[in-house]
Amino acid sequence: MLRGISATDIIKHRPGFGQTVQAHVGSVVASPVLASYDPDPDYFFHWYRDSAIVMDALRILYERGTLGDEALELFEQFVRFGLNLDALDGRTLVAHPQWRKAVGPDFVKFLRTDADLGQAHGERIRGETRLNADGTLDISSWPRPQHDGIATRALTLMRWLQLPSLKLETHKAATLLLQADLHYTRRHWQEPCYDIWEEDLGLHYYTLCAAAAALGEDPATAAIYRMLDGYWDESGGFYRSRVLAGGAASAKQLDIAVILAAVHTDLPGARHSPRDPRMHATLQRLEELFAAQYAINEQRPAGSGPAMGRYAGDVYYSGGAYYFSTLGAAELCYLAACRTPPPAAQSWLARGDAFLETVRSFTPQGGDLSEQFDQKTGAQTSARHLTWSYAAFISAASARQRALQA
Repeated sequence: MLRGISATDIIKHRPGFGQTVQAHVGSVVASPVLASYDPDPDYFFHWYRDSAIVMDALRILYERGTLGDEALELFEQFVRFGLNLDALDGRTLVAHPQWRKAVGPDFVKFLRTDADLGQAHGERIRGETRLNADGTLDISSWPRPQHDGIATRALTLMRWLQLPSLKLETHKAATLLLQADLHYTRRHWQEPCYDIWEEDLGLHYYTLCAAAAALGEDPATAAIYRMLDGYWDESGGFYRSRVLAGGAASAKQLDIAVILAAVHTDLPGARHSPRDPRMHATLQRLEELFAAQYAINEQRPAGSGPAMGRYAGDVYYSGGAYYFSTLGAAELCYLAACRTPPPAAQSWLARGDAFLETVRSFTPQGGDLSEQFDQKTGAQTSARHLTWSYAAFISAASARQRALQA
């Protein structure tokens, strides 16, 4: 995971876009592996959400004593990088369009319009789904805005700020970044945006959960909870993942993003948290879905849970199982075990271990974790060395340790 943080020794060439990108100190790339959809995807970007999840895992490693001052230094770099992003202004690219001449003819169709770039300034920078790893704007026409990343980063900052070992200057800088993130979340949580998979425009369960957790005691939080309550599908027996613009129907309503929302936010109380019986019902429905859909889940060994994907009919790369999905399911079980009296806690612990055993069985001997593993063969697919996959393992293992202690 550390390979993707402040990876300043990695230089990414995108000749089609006329770009050479060297990772900046404090950036967190989704994958440090250089690829150009050949066939692996180009994930050499700093996503707000992915980077926040990774930095939260870094905090866990620090608190457990796995990492020392190195973690504090990397967090400080992450905060400084985040603050510097606020100065980005797409209007500069519009006023000086010479960069467009360096873009290959086949790539022009993938570029952002001047109208789109002209809106990318001020607090709208926080609505950018991803930035280049060198801290410049992503010039490709990518789904945006996306609001969950900033709320998730606010949660990560709050957790780091509870550590007494932060330097005073780091604490001040992180507080400044947090205040701006909370201001953005407070202003935009009601607005439609793209989901965490960057596919559908609407109001999303994950995004709303992240906003509720970040805003805490803010007056807006009660309204967010009421909206989240409306995502329960009584007939289906699960929390819906999204409400699309115009009320359009979606085949992705049963989505692992709901489980990840509970895991990443760990909201207090019972509603929309790992303690929520409706969340448990959603997990059960997802287990049933992927157990039936994926060939690798047929005749799985005793003591193994189903490999988990995103949603039914996924077609991205293998459309198969994700490490962070299966680890997220395990972590939900461990978090439920932490707050459940025995013998139910033992049952939750065993259920989490079953998911973890599946991850172990599809992890090569070297420990590499990609984004997906194929639903038919179990072979790793999509982005290699996905930093989110490693972060998901760290947080799941930490939750398991807390469950055992509880």
